[in-house]
Amino acid sequence: MEKDVPLLVASAPSLMAQAKEMMEGYTLKARKGLGQHFLISQGVLNKILAAADLKPTDTVIEVGPGLGVLTEELLKRAGQVIAVELDDKLIDALTEKFKGYPNFRLIHSDILKTSPEEILGQDVPYKLVANLPYYITSAVFRQFLEAKLKPESMVVMVQKEVAKNIVAKTGDMGLLTLSVRFYGNPSLVSVVPGGAFYPPPEVDSAIVKIVIPQTTIMEGVSEVDFFKLARAGFGTRRKTLLNALAQGLGISKPVILSLLNGAGIDPARRAETLSMEEWKKLCLEYAGNPC
Repeated sequence: MEKDVPLLVASAPSLMAQAKEMMEGYTLKARKGLGQHFLISQGVLNKILAAADLKPTDTVIEVGPGLGVLTEELLKRAGQVIAVELDDKLIDALTEKFKGYPNFRLIHSDILKTSPEEILGQDVPYKLVANLPYYITSAVFRQFLEAKLKPESMVVMVQKEVAKNIVAKTGDMGLLTLSVRFYGNPSLVSVVPGGAFYPPPEVDSAIVKIVIPQTTIMEGVSEVDFFKLARAGFGTRRKTLLNALAQGLGISKPVILSLLNGAGIDPARRAETLSMEEWKKLCLEYAGNPC
């Protein structure tokens, strides 16, 4: 993990000036209800772009382009950028700002009501790059990670505490950690201070990268079984796996004990202590012994 990104004194005012000019020109303001915090740090912008590792042949989906600071740089590097924006007040401004870019497409829609298949219109590889509003972070993760057409990678700005949960190691993992790792490999790119945005949020943020390989460690595991077991395991805090799974699944303890023993897992352990390999063993044991 890299250290916190310093705010570049010389660069940040330039992006701030651009943001204020655009907001004044189109009578725009950050909408609290949409969780809008516009990026004004060149240093942070560079970190996102480096993590995205874009090529001229790449297709990028950007969720919530805001004032288009990130969008403009994506357009210089990728073959196509499809931005999905909910705020109707930003549509005209973004359309005007990027009218000279033939590789730009803007969709006026709620990302949570629009599938990747609908956005792309065809089955093509793509990357997701976004400064996500905090309140839709988990939902956006589900939207793309559970989609039939998944991205090759995701580089997203999220709340710092959420990022820590996503990249947690065995022993500290929660349901969010498992949900992400079932599909991909997450890493923390950098922590980002609130001053990198206008208006600044009350908490720090972080850039997270998730690489989604074609084959994961959970290959051969039923998605339904995995999330059924994981939700049961984490459903009751501070309970042993034996008790949590019995209660969460509505299955007798002797049956759960048999499943855990078959997977080589101590029934006195707690859900957060299991590695992904152990969750896989438990899922396969569960699938092979329907209760």
